[in-house]
Amino acid sequence: LSPGMESLPEAVLIRILAAIPAVDLVLVCRLVCCQWKNLVDGAALWILKCQQEGLTGAESEEDAENWQNFYFLSKKKKNLIKNPCGEEDLEHWGEVENGGDGWKIEELPGDFGKEFPSEEVHKYFVTSYEWCRKAQVIDLRAEGYWEELMDTTQPKIVVRDWYAGRRDAGCLYELCVKLLSENEDVLAEYKSETVTIPQDNDGSWTEISHTFSKYGPGVRFVRFEHGGQDTLFWKGWYGARVTSSSVTVEP
Repeated sequence: LSPGMESLPEAVLIRILAAIPAVDLVLVCRLVCCQWKNLVDGAALWILKCQQEGLTGAESEEDAENWQNFYFLSKKKKNLIKNPCGEEDLEHWGEVENGGDGWKIEELPGDFGKEFPSEEVHKYFVTSYEWCRKAQVIDLRAEGYWEELMDTTQPKIVVRDWYAGRRDAGCLYELCVKLLSENEDVLAEYKSETVTIPQDNDGSWTEISHTFSKYGPGVRFVRFEHGGQDTLFWKGWYGARVTSSSVTVEP
């Protein structure tokens, strides 16, 4: 430790430490000395980092660990589903069931369709006259969510999907999401009802979401699966449309 560092007022030392990247604080600075370890394990440093970077929402949390995890989870928050809107064709989507004429990617708004609520979404996946399903498995450790965090903090796992029908065709839609252990045992599951969109629908997009919390220790993977079909058995692509799927780990 450089001379004088140990004589700095704690508030000043916290300000200096707050300028250091969070990963280095946890992996390096904690090991410097007892005082630094206590500061890195304390709430004040992480409250300051959250304030400096405009991360709010943990005010109700009292204990230090929650602030540190709140910081990491807020910084890391991103959609863990790859290729959610069909920009890369069917890339990253496995275990595909291609009923009828199979999955197809189309440009929004599509025939007899409506624009999507967000301008950032340009394409969607569309199903055919028999069930089409596709799935993606997310490896939480590979995405940087370490075991102790998943087992102890059990951060919220928020799942969202968007579906729509054509105005001239009825269709069905389903969503099934599973939280899996190391050995891919199912630890928690959300299955939507089979959503029926009537033939005289308005083509508008509907969001469906589910939040997993307090799901217990051991979660290592998230398996996201959705699909649909039309109800008229018309050749081609008149079934449910899906896009903008997301899975996020949140504080």
